[in-house]
Order: sequence, then structure tokens, then C-alpha cells
Amino acid sequence: MAGNRTFTMIKPGAVKAGHIGAILAHINKAGFRIVALKLTQLSKEKAGEFYAVHKERPFYGELVDFMSSGPIVAAILEKENAVADFRTTIGATNPSEAEAGTIRALYAKSIGENAVHGSDSDENAAIEGNFHFAATEMC
Repeated sequence: MAGNRTFTMIKPGAVKAGHIGAILAHINKAGFRIVALKLTQLSKEKAGEFYAVHKERPFYGELVDFMSSGPIVAAILEKENAVADFRTTIGATNPSEAEAGTIRALYAKSIGENAVHGSDSDENAAIEGNFHFAATEMC
């Protein structure tokens, strides 16, 4: 996945609010090609495993609870310079600081319910994508 693929999740709050279609349209309009996509739900165990890097942080328990509270949409996206471009497309983690027109500015409720996850590096994009998808699920 190095360089031209990234991973994202539409988080439970945005799924519950009915924003899947609008967020996917935003992703497509930004020039990304969806190479893998699934609606699924993380167990607390799987959410904890996915976010293990944050285990020592004070928000870890709340994050795991939230991410396992309802369905998510996991996706692998493809585009030149995918990780950096997607980070720009989604905006700042705090939606009140996100640039107008970004996914988080449009669909996030708060820092904790910031609508989408986006990988922060090519290495993490590969790890996170492989966490959710088998090679046979990627086109």
C-alpha cells in the first residue's frame, strides 16, 4: 500500500447519523478510488486491538467503547499521495478547527466523534488496511 493507498473508517456516530453516502461521495469527489469497502461492527476486543497504540492514553477506554458502539464502514482508498491527501480531505481531528468543506467540518460532532479515521502514515495505512481486509477483498 505504500504511497498510493490509505485506510479510513466511517465511525459509528457518522454511520448512525446517516452520513455514509455523503462521506463516500466526498471521498470520490476528492479523487480517491475505493479499492475495498465493508460495513461491519468492531467488538470491544477488536476495537481495543486496532487502537492499541493509544492504550496508555486517558481517552483509550472511551475510544474503544465508542468504536464498538455501532457499525462502521471500513475502506481502503487509492490515489497518488493518498495518506497526505486524505488527511487534508478529512480535516483536523477537532472539527471546530477543521477547514471548511472537509469531512470533519461537515459531519463530525466533536473531537471524540470526529466522523472518520484516516491513517497517519503509509506504514499505518498498510497495517490498518490489513487489519480489516484480506488480500482477496481488495480490488
